[in-house]
Amino acid sequence: MRNTLDVEKITCQRGDNLLFAGLSLRFQPGDFVQIEGRNGIGKTSLLRILTGLAQPLRGKVRWNLNEISQYREDYQYDLLYLGHLSGIKPELTVWENLSFYQQVSHCLQGNDVLWQALDKVGLLGYEDIVASQLSAGQQKRIGLARLWLSQAPLWILDEPFNAIDKNGVEMLIAHLEQHCQQGGIVIITSHQDVLSQMLQKVRLDLYPFYGEDE
Repeated sequence: MRNTLDVEKITCQRGDNLLFAGLSLRFQPGDFVQIEGRNGIGKTSLLRILTGLAQPLRGKVRWNLNEISQYREDYQYDLLYLGHLSGIKPELTVWENLSFYQQVSHCLQGNDVLWQALDKVGLLGYEDIVASQLSAGQQKRIGLARLWLSQAPLWILDEPFNAIDKNGVEMLIAHLEQHCQQGGIVIITSHQDVLSQMLQKVRLDLYPFYGEDE
């Protein structure tokens, strides 16, 4: 069961609110999945559970049959997570941010791939600018550049298409498809239409919480 993510009867709580229950899924190599549902249903909460940043009220998440809470370091090595925040260091330049990411993550190495990543996200010419001096959209693109560096098999992305233009969206979708075609897994949320024949959808509205005896 190499590179398989199993969600086993997850119940999700946010604050005092119980959002959904009994969610069981399996994500396998080649899967490109969008998590859908009405606002407030728990899409971001689910992604945080899948990354190990939050714990479910009940249920388990397993990566290669191992509970992620017990094999956190190994799991993080195989995972790239991009949340709502860009996850960059504002005091570092664009180049320094990506170089640091190369050093600490499961990444392609070398300056050539850094230049290629900058080109893909439209940041050539900005490499020596401190991230805090860039717009929110440009900071977002620093985070997205990691997608052209990462060798992690599992990508979990929360609203990755925000703050990028139509051409950028199309290029990013093509890159996500390529990752899946090469045996990776991509799990996303998005308020935008994602035009991909590979895309599968999971609706959290189908897993409402009914109480202790659901």
